[in-house]
Amino acid sequence: MRITLIPGCNPGPYTGAGNNTYLLSGREPTLIDAATGEPGHLGALAAALVGAPLSRVLVTHGHVDHASGAPGLAARGHETTFHKMPWPARDAKYPVDWRPLADEDVVEAGDGALRVLHTPGHAPDHVCFLDEADGTLFCGDMLIQGGTVVVPASYGGSLTQYLASLARIRELRPNRVLPAHGPEIDDVTALIDQYVAHRRRRDGEILAALRAGSTTQAAIVQAVYPELAMELRGAAGESVLAHLQKLEAEGAVRRHDAAWEPI
Repeated sequence: MRITLIPGCNPGPYTGAGNNTYLLSGREPTLIDAATGEPGHLGALAAALVGAPLSRVLVTHGHVDHASGAPGLAARGHETTFHKMPWPARDAKYPVDWRPLADEDVVEAGDGALRVLHTPGHAPDHVCFLDEADGTLFCGDMLIQGGTVVVPASYGGSLTQYLASLARIRELRPNRVLPAHGPEIDDVTALIDQYVAHRRRRDGEILAALRAGSTTQAAIVQAVYPELAMELRGAAGESVLAHLQKLEAEGAVRRHDAAWEPI
């Protein structure tokens, strides 16, 4: 299957150099993720299609940098179909005729097919797409080479689900992993093991902060991320909350109004 990286042209503090979208050429030209509708992205996609119609767009999840470009792609005038796992609270923001995906669906793409893998955690509707013919995995925001993934607990994220999704991907052992941000992942097993170890360490740091008297979410962020840039503190707060919710489900902490305490 011929795969062309089409940059989203949307750099920023949360997107890094910008989103990666992937065009799968062939009988059914298919784009993985819709990006944000930037003219540079639309122009690069048109050039890569060399006049062929875009058959479908497969969206990994409903976050703005992955789904909000769908109306702009629809406006190109082709009979493109748009597919994602439903997340009604988000999908209505991007007015296209979404066709629902479900776990283990098989969707034609390029000259082959992709299997849908529901991998919640970063978002409740997050999916990856696996080309079982050659072992290529389009992993969306599950993994980023050289960084970690935010789990936005206030917006449907779940660290417990995210860790389970990582375990599912690890068990599959894909040959090639193409993420929505950053370079291709060269050793997915090692990266997942690093992620799991990182989350365990963060659990310990948060528990230590609680025992030292930092009992609110904001105080824990300050204790655990003392030198973090101000524009990234919101994301850090979401990750802290995701850990606290996981620890609460495990019986390690409890919540009293806006404060937390270890058990």
